[in-house]
Amino acid sequence: MKEISWNDFTQVELRCGTIIEVSEFPEARKAAWKLLIDFGTAIGCKKSSAQITDLYTKEELLGKQIIAVLNFPPKQIGPFLSECLVTGFVQQDGSVVLAVPDRETDNGLTLS
Repeated sequence: MKEISWNDFTQVELRCGTIIEVSEFPEARKAAWKLLIDFGTAIGCKKSSAQITDLYTKEELLGKQIIAVLNFPPKQIGPFLSECLVTGFVQQDGSVVLAVPDRETDNGLTLS
């Protein structure tokens, strides 16, 4: 494991957001959902593609709070521009368990 400095960590903009829209992404090479995530009034909404279809249905995701990286550059994924990275833990079988706050928090709060 590579060691990083505290300053390196503080450069990563990890924030809480609420998924407000989930749609299918048939053009994706690996099964994924297209998400619209609300990060509060100061940041607004951002789009993300997330390969989390193994464990999460559309219904489970709507209204769910997640933790995402907001300061990566946008990434073009086929016809879709992903604006943030939803975080999760990749299991041995390849499925992803979302990293989520354990209590409801205000959208846009920073992980520290």
